[in-house]
Amino acid sequence: MLRDETDGAVLLVDHRKAGMWLPSGGHVEPGEDPAQTVRREMVEELGVPAVFAPALGERPAFLTVTGTVGPPEERHTDVSLWYVLTGSRDQKLIPDPAEFRAVRWWTPAEVTAAPPGTVEPHLGRMLAKLSRG
Repeated sequence: MLRDETDGAVLLVDHRKAGMWLPSGGHVEPGEDPAQTVRREMVEELGVPAVFAPALGERPAFLTVTGTVGPPEERHTDVSLWYVLTGSRDQKLIPDPAEFRAVRWWTPAEVTAAPPGTVEPHLGRMLAKLSRG
């Protein structure tokens, strides 16, 4: 999750396949360390290097388990490791148009106010955890 520490805003992507706003991310390849996945996916999806938040380093801050949506034959369970990356609203991004309809920075208040089903369901808990330190 790319986060601007100045105001706690997070970059979310309007994910074509999931049909909602999510932090960028991806699947771990066989034999790949999850932190390396984060590095690879940041370049592939947003065109920027991964800069891990100093307070957490290359360790996940959060773990979630979620059933996916879509046709029954494509549904599965996602186990997600949430890493916190340092970013800035000013940094230039090159989002992957094949995966995303749009990208934008969301404040924690905007995430909280979003209608259910439009934003990653675990995001509010993750942001609350980060605000507690």
